[in-house]
Amino acid sequence: MPLSWNEIRDRATRFAHDWADADYERGEAQMFWREFFEVFGLGRSRVYSFEKRVEKLDNKKGYIDCFWPGTLIAEHKSRGKNLDTAHQQAVDYFDGLKEHELPTHIVVSDFARIRLYELADASGQYSEFALKDFPKHVKQFGFIAGYKPQVLRPEDPVNIKAAEKMGRLHDMLRDSGYEGHPLEVLLVRLLFCLFADDTGIFQPAQAFMDWLETRTAEDGSNLGSSLAQAFQVLNTSHDKRQSALDEQLAAFPYVNGLLFEENLPIAAFDTKMRNALLDACALDWSQISPAVFGAMFQSIMDKDARRNLGAHYTSEQNIEKLIRPLFLDELYAEFNKVKKNRNRLFEFQKKLRSLTFLDPACGCGNFLVVTYKALRELELDVLRAALAFEREGGQMLTDVMMHIQIDVDQFYGIEIEEFPARIAEVALWLTDHQMNLKVSEAFGMYFARIPLKSSPHIHHGNALRMDWEDVVPKERLNYILGNPPFVGYSLQSSEQKSDMLEVCFGAHGSGVLDLVAGWYFKAAELMSRHSGESWNPDNDIKKLAPGVSRDDRSHIRCAFVSTNSITQGEQPGVLWPPLLSKGLKIHFGHRTFRWSNEASGKAAVHCVIIGFGMGERPTKVIYDYADVRGEPLARVVNQINPYLVDGPNIIIQKRRTPISPVAPLVKGSQPTDGGNLLLNDDQKQLLLKHEPSAENWIRPFVSAKEFLRGESRWCLWLEDVSPRELQRLPLVLERINAVREFRLQSKKKQTRELANRPTLFAERRQPSTSYLLVPRHTSENRAVIPIGVFPPSHILADSCSGVENATPY
Repeated sequence: MPLSWNEIRDRATRFAHDWADADYERGEAQMFWREFFEVFGLGRSRVYSFEKRVEKLDNKKGYIDCFWPGTLIAEHKSRGKNLDTAHQQAVDYFDGLKEHELPTHIVVSDFARIRLYELADASGQYSEFALKDFPKHVKQFGFIAGYKPQVLRPEDPVNIKAAEKMGRLHDMLRDSGYEGHPLEVLLVRLLFCLFADDTGIFQPAQAFMDWLETRTAEDGSNLGSSLAQAFQVLNTSHDKRQSALDEQLAAFPYVNGLLFEENLPIAAFDTKMRNALLDACALDWSQISPAVFGAMFQSIMDKDARRNLGAHYTSEQNIEKLIRPLFLDELYAEFNKVKKNRNRLFEFQKKLRSLTFLDPACGCGNFLVVTYKALRELELDVLRAALAFEREGGQMLTDVMMHIQIDVDQFYGIEIEEFPARIAEVALWLTDHQMNLKVSEAFGMYFARIPLKSSPHIHHGNALRMDWEDVVPKERLNYILGNPPFVGYSLQSSEQKSDMLEVCFGAHGSGVLDLVAGWYFKAAELMSRHSGESWNPDNDIKKLAPGVSRDDRSHIRCAFVSTNSITQGEQPGVLWPPLLSKGLKIHFGHRTFRWSNEASGKAAVHCVIIGFGMGERPTKVIYDYADVRGEPLARVVNQINPYLVDGPNIIIQKRRTPISPVAPLVKGSQPTDGGNLLLNDDQKQLLLKHEPSAENWIRPFVSAKEFLRGESRWCLWLEDVSPRELQRLPLVLERINAVREFRLQSKKKQTRELANRPTLFAERRQPSTSYLLVPRHTSENRAVIPIGVFPPSHILADSCSGVENATPY
C-alpha cells in the first residue's frame, strides 16, 4: 500500500539533507536514485534497473542510468553540468525501446537540481527545483508511489486508444478460436488488471506489466496458463495461498468481488498477442473515464461500431441533465443547510449511504457510474466540512477512511446482454477506486477498498420480463433512472413487440408505442404497487375520482431519457392516460434537445428527459431549448402535462380526418417494384431510343430527394395500358415481368398477391388535380418547411404527402 503523503514528505526532507553536499563519485548516482525511490516506498525492486543497454538510432550502444519500463527514465550528471544534455540523452534512447517500454516521465538531476518532464505534455515544459525544495514538490512524483492525479476528461483520446488496443487483442484471440463468454470475461479481467497496475491497487506500480515481461515467454506459449494462475491468486486470500508461490505472484493483492472466481478455458497466445497485451499495459489506464470507456469497450466486439469508437458513449454533461433535477440539486441544497451543524452533517451522510439507485437498462453502466461519482464527490464535501469542525476543536479527523460510507452496493442495474452487464460491474469498481484516490489526495492518506467487500448488483436479463422487485426491494429503492433503448414501433423485433404486449397488458393502441414506453409502464407499475391492488394500465383517466390524492403512494422517483416521440403525435394519447390514472405526476422535463457527445462520428438523436413519481413535488421545472444543440433555460411552472408544457393534463386523441373542412394531407404512391418501374434520365433516353411509343406511359416521378435537390426521375405509369399495347413494348414488358418476380419473392402475403398486378404501383394515391407536395422528412437545419405545387401529371412518391385541390392560399 502506498505511503501517506506526510510520510513521503518526511522521507523527502531526510533525502534532501543527506544528499545536500554530493558532487559525483563513481557509484554515487545509483545510490542517489535508489534512495530517491525509497522516498516513495519503492525499495530495491525488479521494477527499475541501472545501466540498461539500448541501441540508439545511430547504431551506437547506450546505457540508461536508471530505467523503469513504461514509466521512467532517469539520467544523472555531475553537479553543475547541463541538464538539457541529460534530457536529450534520455530522449535519444527512445528508438531502442519497444513501444510498451516507452516512459511517461523523464527525470534528470545533477544532485543540486532535479528536473521532471511529463511526456504527455507536448509543449516540452518541465518542472525544475533545487534539491532542498524537494519536499515541496513530492506530489509531482506521486505516480512513483501509486498516486496519480485524477483529471478525467471524457473526450480524452486515451479512452479511444485504450479501446482500440483492447479491440486489437480481442480480434487476435477471437480469430485464434477463443471466443464467446470466456473471451468476454477474460477481457473484463484484463481491464481490471491494467487499471490496477496504474492506480496503486497493484504494488509497485506496473507490477502486472513487469510480471508479464519477466515471467512469461516471449513467444506467448505460457501466457494463457500464467494468466489463469494469476487470476486464481487474485481470487485467493493471502492466508490461503501456497507458500511456494512465485514471489511476484504472491505480491498481488486479494481482490475478491467474484471478479476472478470463474474458471475459464486457458487461452493460447503467440508472440503478436503477447505484444498486443504489453502494448495495452503501456497505456496510462489511470486516466480512463469509466463512464465513457465502458461503452467503447463494448463496441470493440463490433468492427463496424469500432470505426467510430467515439460515437458510442453518452457524455457526462448529458447524464447530469437527468441526475441533477432528479436528486442531486436537492441533496446539495440540503448539504448547504446542514454543513455548519456537526450532528446534522453526519445524519446527512447516513442519508446518502441509505440511497439506492436502479438503472433498468444499464448497458455498460454509464448512468450508474456518473451517479456514483456525483454521490462520492458530495460525500467528500461532507468530509471536508467535518474536518473543519475537528480543526476548530483542536483535533484531527485522524482516520478519515473509516468515515467513507457510500459504496457500490447501493447501485442496481438490469442489462439484457451479459458482456455490458459485466463491464458495468467493473466500471463501478474502477470509479470507486478513482474516487478513493481523490479522497487520498484530499486527506494525504492512501485509501483502497481491496479486497472488494461490496459489489454492485447488476442483473443479466430482460427488464421488460423481470419483476424489478426481484432485483431490488421496493421499500429500499429511491431512484429509477437511465436511458432505455430507442426503438420505434415499426423497427421492433417480434420479441420486442411481445415484450411490449406483456408490459402494456393490452392497453388500447399500444402497438404504436416506441420501445422506451415499456420502461414507463414497468416503473409506474412498481411505484403504484401496494397490498391488495393489481395494476391494469388500460384504465381511463376519468376513473380517477376528483379530489383523490395518491401523493403517498410511493417514495420512488424516476427519470428516463426518451425519444421525443412519446410526447408528440398519437403516442401521448396511448401512453399517458393509464399512467396518469394511477396518480403519476411529471416533476420535471427537458423538452426536445439533441442527445449527443463531442466525439467525431458522434451519434445524435432528438430526445426528452422526463422525471416523474406518484406524488406531487413542490417545485416543477421545464427546461426549454432555444437551440436543440444549446443549453437549457429552466422555468418553474405549476403543472407539467405529457406534452411537456405548462398546462392541464388534456390528452389529444388521434383522428384520421382534419378538424377543419380542408382536403387531407395524403401519402404519395408506393411502387414496391424492385426499382423496375422507375427510370433515371439515362434509362429513360435508352428506353425511348428503342421504343419511342413508350413515352405515352412515362411520367415525372417526384420523391423527396428529387424535390429537395432539384433532380429528375421518371416512372412507368401504366394504369390504362392495354395488353395489346404492352405487346408492342417488349422492353417495358421485360420490366413488368421483373416486378412480378420481385413481388413473388416477398415474405409478405399482401406483396405476393400484388404480383398479379405488376403493371401498377403497389399503393396508388395520385392526386387528380394540382396539389401541394410536402416532403415527409427534411433537414432540421432548414428555416422553413419546403413545399411545392405540382400538376397531376407528376407522380407523387410515397416519401412525400400531398394536398389535392390546393388553392394558392
